[in-house]
This record gives sequence, C-alpha cells and structure tokens, in this order.
Amino acid sequence: MEPLTSTSSTATQPSAEISSEAPARPLTQRGTLSDPEVLQHVPGHVIPILLREFDDFKSEAQQFLDGDIPETDFIKFRLKQGVYGQRQSDVQMIRVKLPFGGVTADQLDAFADVIEKYAPLRKGHVTTRQNIQVHHMPLMDVERAIRELGEVGLSSREGCGNTMRNVTGDPWAGVAPDELFDMTPYAAAYVRYFVRHPTTQAMPRKVKTAFDGSAAGRAISEIHDIAFEARVRQSDDPDNPGEVRGAQMRVGGGTSIMPRLAPVLYEFVGLDDGEYLKITEAVMRIFDRQEWLRVNRARARIKVFVDKFGIDELRRQVEEELEGDWVSERDFAVEHRLGIYDEQPPAEPVSYGTPNGDTSELERFRHANVADQKQDGFVTVEVKIRRGDLTPEQLRGLAEIMRKYTGNYARTTVQQNLVLRWVREDSVYDVWRALSDLGLGDPGAREIEDVVSCPGTDSCKLGITSSMGLNQAVQDRLLSMNIEDPLARAIAVKISGCPNGCGQHHLGSIGFYGASIKVGEHTIPAYIPHVGGSFEGEVAFGERLKLRLPSKRIPDAVERWLRHYESDHLDGETWVAYIQRVGTTQLESQVKDLSMPADFSLQTMNQFIDWNRDVPFQVIRGEGECAV
Repeated sequence: MEPLTSTSSTATQPSAEISSEAPARPLTQRGTLSDPEVLQHVPGHVIPILLREFDDFKSEAQQFLDGDIPETDFIKFRLKQGVYGQRQSDVQMIRVKLPFGGVTADQLDAFADVIEKYAPLRKGHVTTRQNIQVHHMPLMDVERAIRELGEVGLSSREGCGNTMRNVTGDPWAGVAPDELFDMTPYAAAYVRYFVRHPTTQAMPRKVKTAFDGSAAGRAISEIHDIAFEARVRQSDDPDNPGEVRGAQMRVGGGTSIMPRLAPVLYEFVGLDDGEYLKITEAVMRIFDRQEWLRVNRARARIKVFVDKFGIDELRRQVEEELEGDWVSERDFAVEHRLGIYDEQPPAEPVSYGTPNGDTSELERFRHANVADQKQDGFVTVEVKIRRGDLTPEQLRGLAEIMRKYTGNYARTTVQQNLVLRWVREDSVYDVWRALSDLGLGDPGAREIEDVVSCPGTDSCKLGITSSMGLNQAVQDRLLSMNIEDPLARAIAVKISGCPNGCGQHHLGSIGFYGASIKVGEHTIPAYIPHVGGSFEGEVAFGERLKLRLPSKRIPDAVERWLRHYESDHLDGETWVAYIQRVGTTQLESQVKDLSMPADFSLQTMNQFIDWNRDVPFQVIRGEGECAV
C-alpha cells in the first residue's frame, strides 16, 4: 500500500462538534463548534469520541428509569447513541459502528472485556453491515459499556435511529489487486463529515452508505441509499494535468419489502475536492424536507422519493439546492478528514511453522480463505465466523493473532466474517493453526456452508422466526452433505427472520425470510424462499417462490434443490443459469410436498416448535424502533 501522509489543518466544520483523544489516554471533553478538529489518523479510529455523550446517556437513562422522561422521548435519544430495544424487556442491544469494517487488536480486546462484564450470552455479533452488536444488556450497564468502548476509539453514535448509519466498504480495500484505488480515506472523511451533522439527526428514515473501489462489488453498493463507486478521469485543468479521482454516485437502493437497486445520480463526482460531500448534503437536505414521507415511517426511505419522482427530478432538485447560501457556509475540504494512515506489515517472524502429515485441510483453507494482496509477499486471510458470533476468548485470540501476524488491523465483512490483512505468505500455516485453536480455522469462507442470518427472534422485536437456529441447522445439513462440486460450493444461503431483510435474503443464491402457517388454532414457523439472487459482480434480487415451507423442513428443501442441481446442471452452468433454464416452477415442484402443513398432534409437535425453542410457536412481534 502506498503511504498516505498526513495534512495538518485547523479548518473547522460548522455542522458538527468534534473532539477525541488518543486511545491510550483518558477521554476529555472539548466540545464547541469553533474548536479545531482533533482526529486520530489510526486504523479503527474514525468517529470522534465525545465524553459528554456518555454523561448525557447516564443522566437520561436514570431519569427515564425514575419516570421523569417519557419512553417515546427516551427511545429517540438512545437510538441516536446506537442503543436499540430488544423483544426481551429491560435489556438493550448496542450497535457499535465499524466504518468500512475497520477494527484493531486493542478494540477486539475491549469488546471481549465489555462482553464478559455486561453481556449475559457472552458473545458479540458481526452484522451484514460490518457492525458488531452486543445484546441483552441492562440499561445502566449500557452506559458503562459504551464508555469503555469509547476509550479505545469505538463509537455507537448514530448506529440506530433516522441518521447516517454505519458506512460500509470493501474489506479488501487498499490491498485488493483489482481495485481502481483505495476508497478508505474518502469513506473516513464522509463519516467524519456527517456524524453529528444537524441535517442528518432526525431524517424521515435512516440512510445507509457504501464505498467501493472494485468492479467486483464486494461492498454491494447498489442496495444502499447512497453509494460511491470509484472512477478516474483526465483533468481538464491545463495547470494540473493527470488523473482525477472521483466516484459514480448512486442514490435510492434498498431491500426489505421494496427491494430496489440504486440508479445513478451522477456518473462522476470529485473526491479530493470534496464534491461528493457537498452533493450528498444537498441530497440529505432535500430528503429531510419531505414531510409526506414522515407520515408513514415504514415507507419513508429515500428510494420511495426516487420511485415517485425519478432520479432525473432528484438531480434537478440537487442542482437547485446547490445554489443555496448554505453551500458557502460549509467546509467541504477533505484533507483534514481523510483516514490518513499507512497499514504497516508485521515484523519478520523469527521462524515459520511447517505442516506435518496430511495437508488437505490446510490446502482447502488456503483455497477458500486466503487471497493474494497486491503487495508482493502478503496475503489476506478471511476468518469464517459461524453465524457471525464471537466469544470473548475468540475475540482476544483474534487480537493476539493480529498483533503477531498482521498489520494489527482487520475488517469485518458483509458475510459476517473477518479479514486479516498483511499476513506474510509464509505465515499462513501458523495463522491457520492459531485460528483452529480458537475454533475459527474452518475452510469455506464465502462458500456454501458460510450461511448468513440476522439475529431473528433471539433478540429482534420485529423477528418472526428463529433465523439463527435455522442458520445452524442448515449449516449442519450442508456440512453433512460433503458438497464438492465447485459450482455448488459457490451457492450462498442467506436467512432473515422477517421480511425486512437484515439477513439480505434477497441477495442469496437461496434465500429465506421468516413467516408462519396457520393450522387451526396453532401456528407453524415457516419461511418464504427466494432463489437466484447475487451480491458480487452484478447484483440481482432473487425471485420469490410460491411456497411457504415449515421451518423444520428447510434443511430438507435445501438438500433436495442442491442434489437436483448437482445431478442436472450442464457443464459450467451456474446456479443462476440453471434456474433460468429449468424455471422456478420446477424448483417449487421439487419441494411441494414439504410445504404441506401437518395437522397438530403429538407426532407432529416438533413442526410447531421453532429451532432452538422448547415451546409451541407463536408470532410475537413488537413495535420496531427502526422507524421511530
């Protein structure tokens, strides 16, 4: 990676209050709009930390518990601090934002400490938007947890609510051989510009952003509200010839019950001149004024505006908005906001381990989990994390591996995994052994057994089914099938516990979302399948099948589809091409008998109980807080 050198600046950002301290020192409060920015140009330290926000949270939480603040007001307050209510009463979830998935070894240690002290289930959860969530925390423990995480530069600020959510990116940015250039510094500047920005604190709904420097599309930019895809063009300034870095800007993507691929707003917006910040703020100002969207928060995403008026009308309004006086009041310069750091490779180890005996598992791991960096002699190692869950012991173990074998920095992925970067080629065996000791050495990252799911009814108020339980059941079945066909191994299974799609079921080669089947006075947990989605290269939504499958029969359905595909596909025919050839009606017929609901009896009782549960299934959905 080419070193990025720091540019000093005393410029201020009138739209946000920013202050932070180095991670090894106690946090101090600064906090006036006229203060200069103090930003840590260190991996994992992107969102400036404000001590008083922790003090405010403690005060507001106590007042709420004392009955001095209405619950509706307190919910809006805590959501802005990244604290989300669960379906279980009196406990909360913290959503810690990891911009573009970046995290350091010290930060993983901090997660381990917080989880041990405050999380009864003793696990952290990597999400499909590169965050780490910690569940089941009592409210007053939340304040202690976010304060302790803040001491190492981690922030949950605006992790929930109608704000700018975590900014995602390609986990291989900066080391990928196929990228046009590294978008990481510009993503960091974007985060720093919009965090605590007054325009983006109470929008009609949340806004999700992605940055991608590769045509491979590892950030799935098309499904985001705002997305930037790297582009270059020749300068038209004769005094400054050469290439100019920019991005194609997309607006209006999303999943849930209205899946949309974001259309292109501008083919090229400048990055180094801050044009992308200016245009984004113009879009946010327009979005924020759409009072008609606030009437129905469940359908208030920016994609609804684009659907109604069209991308051309949004572009016209943006051009008009850029004529406003507000533009001259802003500082769009990126130099003092860029994520400016050079990831350093690890020191040369004294010696390398060498395998003895059967090396087949190691070779499988190399094939599926290890990729060459564009820097000679270095590779990335993708750690496959089952269901996205990590224990304190695993977090600390990963931290030690990072310190010893990497540049002390890793990134989470949309597949709920972790990418170790700057691993020396000769260290792969040692890294694999260390990961195996933690239970994290499985091959098959981003292959068929690497099933993705949201938390579902384990914690989410909107969850209908136990998507985490089904995830484990499907993984177990896939492992027992010993699938070797490379085309079948490329199939991706994604599961959501409700139609909202946090498990990104729309994008799965095979996807499911939680539903139910009524049988007299009883109810069977069920899923509605989708097939043919894709999330790398050309993004496409899967087609919904005309079926409702009982949850306990899903592993059987998956096995039937895969066995038919293995035996019937043509040479080189991918799963998507196979579906296009045989049609979805044939896939429906292959599992039609599995969709027939059973009558309630002692013999069929198991079908009326969800995975990982021991009581009859009921649809219990609370009021979600995403649209509060």
